Amino acid sequence: MARRSLLFSPGDRPELMRKAPAAGADTVCFDLEDAVAPSERDTARAAVREVLSDPSFDPDCEVTVRVSVDAAADIDALLDGDQSIRLDGVMVPKVAEAADVSWIADLLDEHDAEPALLALVETARGVLRAEEIADAPATDALVFGAEDLAADIGATRTGEGTEVLHAREQVVLAASAAGVDAIDTVHTDYEDDAGLREATEFALQLGYDGKLAIHPAQVPIINDAFTPSPEQVEWAERVLDARDEAEADGRGVFSVDGEMIDAPLIAQAERVLERAAAGDDR
Repeated sequence: MARRSLLFSPGDRPELMRKAPAAGADTVCFDLEDAVAPSERDTARAAVREVLSDPSFDPDCEVTVRVSVDAAADIDALLDGDQSIRLDGVMVPKVAEAADVSWIADLLDEHDAEPALLALVETARGVLRAEEIADAPATDALVFGAEDLAADIGATRTGEGTEVLHAREQVVLAASAAGVDAIDTVHTDYEDDAGLREATEFALQLGYDGKLAIHPAQVPIINDAFTPSPEQVEWAERVLDARDEAEADGRGVFSVDGEMIDAPLIAQAERVLERAAAGDDR
């Protein structure tokens, strides 16, 4: 399953939660943390549970919830009782060590629930421990949060993002080493299409699998950037076809379009076709 785009939707706005899947994101995330005032959290928990337990709410995207600092209360409110709910994943905020993911997994296990866990790395300690967080058995994805990280370390956010570039690369390296998804930070100006496109293309160059969205209008731009062009798909197909022919002939070396192909290029071709398939599925 691809996570090219992950769209946040406020947990206290049931009408927006129900509409969120129509934006076309691979993942929607109902937010019980930043998008909800602490005084409204009980109301938001009830609203999220109502949407997730509605049998008519069955979108063809991944449905997740970002829990708050009071994650135990959030999970109890969502999962207590006999009523079944649609919960494909849980995003854990401000993950600073592997134990922050493991204890959420234990809480979910008490409710006989096994959603995918997305670890949001958005503090200095979390970035420094990104490798152990990614390696935690329960972790299914690392999510990079640049805004909270900048606040945590006292950095000034800039359009170029050089102040968080090292951390951004650290998160994607840790995710890749552990074989889990890496999802890039938000582009906060949802009216800046050109800036979003540039930031998303750069995230792709860094090796990210997807990007966060805070507005439905951002989703098509993100999906487009993470969906290979027809020319890229054709190249990948030629590479894999040539690989199969070489293996059948007992050859370890082969070329495509005058270029010698090695293992990294084969892996790149496989990823291109995986992303293309994800775009076709949506």
